[in-house]
Amino acid sequence: MRLPSTWRADLLAGAVVAVLLIPQSLAYAMLAGLPPQVGLYASLLPLLAYAALGSSPVLGLGPVAVLALMIAQALAGLPAGVPAEAGALVLAAEVGLLLGAAALLRLDALSSLLSVPALRGFENGATLMIAASQVPVLLGSAAVGFTLPDLLLSARHGGFVIASAAWGGAAVALLLLSRRAGPRLLARLAPLGLLVAAMALSAFTPTAAGVAQVGALPSLALPLGLPSLDKALWLQLLPPAALIALMAFVSSLAVSESLAQRRGEKLLPAAELRGLAAANVVAALSGGMPVAGSFSRSILLHEAGSRSRWTLVFVAAFMLLAMLLLAVPLAHLPKPVLAATIVVAVLGGFTLRHYGEAWRYARAEGLLMMAVTATVLLWSVGAALALGVVGSIALLIQRTARPHMARIGRVPGTQHYRNVERYAVECQAEVVGLRIDESLVFTNARGLADVALALVREHREKVGVPRRVLMLMAPVNHIDVSGLVALQELHAALAAEGLRLEFSEVKGPVLDRLKAIGWLERHDVSLYLSHHDGIQAGQHDLRPSLADMDAPGQL
Repeated sequence: MRLPSTWRADLLAGAVVAVLLIPQSLAYAMLAGLPPQVGLYASLLPLLAYAALGSSPVLGLGPVAVLALMIAQALAGLPAGVPAEAGALVLAAEVGLLLGAAALLRLDALSSLLSVPALRGFENGATLMIAASQVPVLLGSAAVGFTLPDLLLSARHGGFVIASAAWGGAAVALLLLSRRAGPRLLARLAPLGLLVAAMALSAFTPTAAGVAQVGALPSLALPLGLPSLDKALWLQLLPPAALIALMAFVSSLAVSESLAQRRGEKLLPAAELRGLAAANVVAALSGGMPVAGSFSRSILLHEAGSRSRWTLVFVAAFMLLAMLLLAVPLAHLPKPVLAATIVVAVLGGFTLRHYGEAWRYARAEGLLMMAVTATVLLWSVGAALALGVVGSIALLIQRTARPHMARIGRVPGTQHYRNVERYAVECQAEVVGLRIDESLVFTNARGLADVALALVREHREKVGVPRRVLMLMAPVNHIDVSGLVALQELHAALAAEGLRLEFSEVKGPVLDRLKAIGWLERHDVSLYLSHHDGIQAGQHDLRPSLADMDAPGQL
């Protein structure tokens, strides 16, 4: 990458985002059950890898809260004697390799496995669980757990430390006050300022007596090297790594696509896969943890004026500087203050509004959102993510299991044809106008003939006895083999009732496939360039041949 002419804007945006990334890197490493320096390592070289291969100029890459919770659950089951840092490196390597394989196989469509309700339900559930998991740290309690039942059960057997509660409560209050009372820039600088003030107060006064601290850190030199090659460890962590990889890609792509639309830029999902894969592999080789795109940091990059991926290079440079300056003071950082930054950060994006909107618009999707959230809180993030994927696919199959077809007629005085149930239209007795509103694929093909025959009977009862069935095919983008068989069954069923099947406005790619196997000639199906032509053709006994439809650009 050559230094662009916009480097000044990128440099400024990099400095602003690094301010937010420093406390988040420390906090999310702790949330994952890892030493704080792991979060810093994950915010250096992985950013350079994404900058080289990714496509978004505003994706704020690094440790993220949701992934940190998933990592913590994955590492909780490590065999005795295996350090959490070693497990995190294996997870990062597996996430990177899985995303890399998906990129090679061009599986960027994997992002569609999670519907928006499932994704929001997962993120909200993870947000609540992250905040709940940090309450014991705020209070100095020994309670631990990755679900609400485990956390509550653990809390029954331990008390809290008044000094820790005071530090944590004060930190939360100051962070909330900075968000409400100060300008936006102050709110973003507040977490870093709070950490610096807490480190100074803890180091030079006795006020932190009895409060857990981060403790002495090892040398913050990048531990370059391969992760553990223990086969059993890799096999054990592979299932959670697959879920983390899916979540990392889906959430990162959702963020980058949203901002790309705002900025009028083109995003390349395949490049995003490559960039995330490279970033996670590099994290595994440089002492880090799995990384993904953060919504809050990405928004900040956008608002700070980032113009190219050089911003991430500058972020990494500022992070390196922070590592050199903070190595000694970090030992005095009280853990309740770090926990406070996590709680305020994650709850800042929580809202119940999405549940109400989804419930009012589509109850099944609203229920899925609530079920995924409850599963995160009561069972595990892995089960919640699996439920989100399965539920999204199930709802898709349910919606497409019966093809939507409408009987249509002409709007008086025009050549437009609309649903007879919604508009006052004119219908001719001798022809049944039908419009199929989706592609014909294996999920909905079986119901095609039944739906069409029901509409033909309705036409016969209300309008008159028809001789033809003219299907408006403009909404059909694809017909698979199951759909083709369904059309053949429909043709045979109509023929048994003395009705002729005809098509209008067939799209070019669909028509090419039908012509390739001679389906239209074999079944003597007439084609019309417009539905209006097909309706009028019966009055003049006009039936165009296939040759009439061959003019380039007609269909």
